[in-house]
Amino acid sequence: MSTRLDLTQDVGALTALIVDVESVSGHEKELADAVEEALRTLPHLTVDRDGDSIVARTGLGRAERVVIAGHLDTVPLAGNLPSRVEGDLLYGCGTSDMKAGVAVALKLAAALQAPSRDVTYVFYDCEEIEAERNGLLRLSRSHPDWLAGDFAVLMEPTDGMIEGGCQGTLRAQIITRGKRAHSARSWFGVNAVHAAQPVLEILNAYEARLPVVDGLEYHEGLNAVAITGGVAGNVIPDECVVTVNYRFAPDLSLEDAQAHVSEVFRGFEVRFTDGAPAARPGLNHPVAAAFVDAVGGEPRAKLGWTDVSLFSSLGVPAVNYGPGDPNLAHQQGEFVSLEKIADCERGMLDWLA
Repeated sequence: MSTRLDLTQDVGALTALIVDVESVSGHEKELADAVEEALRTLPHLTVDRDGDSIVARTGLGRAERVVIAGHLDTVPLAGNLPSRVEGDLLYGCGTSDMKAGVAVALKLAAALQAPSRDVTYVFYDCEEIEAERNGLLRLSRSHPDWLAGDFAVLMEPTDGMIEGGCQGTLRAQIITRGKRAHSARSWFGVNAVHAAQPVLEILNAYEARLPVVDGLEYHEGLNAVAITGGVAGNVIPDECVVTVNYRFAPDLSLEDAQAHVSEVFRGFEVRFTDGAPAARPGLNHPVAAAFVDAVGGEPRAKLGWTDVSLFSSLGVPAVNYGPGDPNLAHQQGEFVSLEKIADCERGMLDWLA
């Protein structure tokens, strides 16, 4: 039986309905079908679909266009469906990250028949898994015109605060090499695991930067996230790999960040395995300033990576803003405040109405 979304109901009730439609990454079709069906009933919107990503746009000829985006997928279930309400809190998989934000965007799409700016609403799939399957990335390649705008709001959980830009991320392998030998005659070999000790000493002594970018303070981090080495219980290992993750501020490009890691581990073999660029806050844009005025609060830096990075690569300044608490994302006991959802809806309506 297909799910029908009533966009006239209270935003908290709509959130609960969306949460109860299971949409683990790669299995968003039922929810995408429901979103598409609901949006196609709205005559003021043009609706397009690519896979399980839905894009709806106004075409009023306004001087500015804003993009409001949110992903439909969640991490795997942990016995946390169906949703339930306890007091002001709605519990369930995806409540915070980020079906509450999706519900707000759907309410805006229905309510704003003549917004002050043209609006593009993007609901996309596969954000919680490997980047190559990300629906927003797919849209940027197949239909970049669908994502065009002067400013974007990604409705990631921020606990009702504006979080500007995002940090970049990269992973690198720091490799130490040795010589195999029988562990009973270890002096004939060179132990690569022992040789990794200086790598760990560098990491322990590392002092992270706290740069201020466009008025927001970011907190970088360089940490070991894995270490592997060893051949067998009686063999001196000839290779050890320490995998490090560098979270870098948006005053650095991905290439700058790679150069920094190479410098930190000068003299070691360094192999970069993946990376994603950071995004500047973009809060100096007039549309962004109006958004800050309407929503209120003091913007802060996004200490993590989000898809605002992709919008930044398209030349669209973007911020994160959503009712969920990012500290609850992916937890079994994930929840969202119903009051925060309503506040988020009011702030966005004030901005766009």
